[in-house]
This record gives sequence, structure tokens and C-alpha cells, in this order.
Amino acid sequence: MEFIPPAKPIIGDDERGAVDRVLRSGMIAQGPEVAAFEQEFADHFRLGRPCVAVNSGTSGQHLGLLSCGVGPGDEVIVPSFTFAATANSVALTGATPVFADIDADDFCLSPAAVEAAITERTVGVMPVHLYGHPAKMDRLLEIARRHGIQVFEDAAQAHGASLHGTPVGAFGSFAMFSLYPTKNMTSGEGGMVSVANPEIERLMRLYRNQGMERQYHNEVVGLNNRMTDIHAAIGRVQLTKVDAWNEARRSNAAFLTENLEGVITPTVADGAVHVFHQYTVRVPEVRDGLSRALREEHNVGSGMFYPVPNHRLAPFSVDVDLPETEKAAEQCLSLPVHPSLTPRDLERIVTGVNALAKAGV
Repeated sequence: MEFIPPAKPIIGDDERGAVDRVLRSGMIAQGPEVAAFEQEFADHFRLGRPCVAVNSGTSGQHLGLLSCGVGPGDEVIVPSFTFAATANSVALTGATPVFADIDADDFCLSPAAVEAAITERTVGVMPVHLYGHPAKMDRLLEIARRHGIQVFEDAAQAHGASLHGTPVGAFGSFAMFSLYPTKNMTSGEGGMVSVANPEIERLMRLYRNQGMERQYHNEVVGLNNRMTDIHAAIGRVQLTKVDAWNEARRSNAAFLTENLEGVITPTVADGAVHVFHQYTVRVPEVRDGLSRALREEHNVGSGMFYPVPNHRLAPFSVDVDLPETEKAAEQCLSLPVHPSLTPRDLERIVTGVNALAKAGV
């Protein structure tokens, strides 16, 4: 019985051919492939704004914040129930991440919690479109407008998601998409940042390239966060496949939702397009035991994203009451829905979860 992994990157001959084409060209660092990938990414997801490619999602988030003027003395409101890179990127600018609670229905930032967390030092809020479900952007944007703060999107897991027809990545001052191998599409490693205006775009391009637009004419203290043409070539191929993969994820998710028993399946908000980077259920009791038995007895992998909320991590360690965050950290389990799954795989996932949930494992 072959192991079903919780996530699986799909790399084929098209991607290998694209890498070989770049290697033969002799142009390996940031060059024409990167420029083409930036334009094609913006066009494909109908973002209506420029995109800037970088070497990781975290880099993109960090540089986006710097380009929006975030720095020491500022506060940015973030969820605690997310990967640490969200809070890390804020801290790397010298600003302070302020942790707010999530809503139970979509695992994304609670607008009410955000408004309660705003202080005179707050300059922005960074919702995460967690698991591929869009955050409540309409309400968050309205709160931001009333308080005169910016919105920054962490769209690391949400390539192709949308809310009421507006694509994720077109709401905030900037939005970061991760291109890590397990995301809905990959460039091998990398990130893409959509930007709201030319000044943010210009600063992003400066910061990613040692502070230079023209060689040896450094304008700011910058970093080396460039994407290579090798990675961009992989990403360009994956762009041609991501829509079909997202549709497969939605189809697989629908099958699980229809057939799973004994766990709380995810919901999709009205007007939202969920791309199911993760299919995350709640296991009210014995979550860890179910995950372990699913692997040992049915050879099915699963993931716990995220068992330790950011506010309890050593670099932050703040005392704040986030009840929905704590509950999600104890209950959430992500099951495979990646496009590589076969109908037999899906049946095995359902059979395993239902049997174990019924047994109270």
C-alpha cells in the first residue's frame, strides 16, 4: 500500500526542459525569464497590477513591508494562527507584530479582533488567506480606511483564490505569493509580490537587488533577494498548469466533504473561491492520535498547520488571549487533496478517517 503524502510537488518534463533551456542560454541570474514570469503571473491571475519576483515568499513579505514604509516603532496586526514567516517579516523591519484572533469559520483574521487591536502605533494589518481561503477583505479594507492604516496580503497559500470576483493579491498595498515546492504552484523556491503603485514597485526592485536600479548606483541599503532565471522558467511552466491543478484540488475537497464522518469539514464563504492549498478539518478530540493512526494503519499522511501559534513561539512569547487561535491549534488537521491523488487514494483517505473517528482513536 503506497504512502499518500499530505503534499506533493508536481515537476515534469516541461519544467526540466525549461531549466535546460535556461542553462544552455548562459543567462542564469535575474534576467529575461524573470521579467517574463512577472508579467505572465500578473496577467494569469488578473491582478491588474505589476508583480516583482524574489527568491522566497518571506523575502517578498519583508521587502513589501519595507517598501510600504514599515519600520521601528510601528505595529502591524497579524494572525497568530499561521506560519511564523508572517510575524517574522514584520519583526525583520524593526516593527512589532501584534497578534489578533481568527474567526472559526475560515481560520482567517477576525475583523472584530483587528479593530480591537488597533493603537496609535498601528500602521497596517496583514491578513493571511489561510489554506487557500480568502480572508474577509471587504470588512478589513473598510476598517483600514476608517483608521488610516494599510492592508498587506499574505497570499502565500492562495494562488487563484478570489472574493466576490476580485482575485486575492489585488486588495492590499502589496500581496505576497509563495512559490515554495508544496504550494499550489512552484518555481522550485521563490516568491511573487503584486504591488499597488509604481513607488512600491520601484522600492521593491531596489531592495531585492542591493539597492540598485543601475549597477553601482545604490540608492538604498538593499539585500540580495533576486530570483534566478532557472526558478522563473519553472514558474512560467507551472503557470500553464495551476488552474487545472486548482480545479482538481476543489474536486478532491468536494469528495472529502461529501464523504467524511466524525470530523468537522471546512466551509467556503459566499462569494469566495477556495483553492484548497490545505484541506483542513477539525478533530474535536484526539487529533494527534487520529493523525498518527492514519499514517500507521492506512499509510495516509496528514499535517498539523499550525500546532504552536506564533504568539507562543520563543521569538515573540506574548501573553494575549486568542481563544479561537488556541482551539484551532489543538483541533486542525490537514488531509491530502493535491492533484496527484487518484480516486482510490481518496477512498482510502475517507475510509481511514471515518473508521478512526468512529473508533475514537
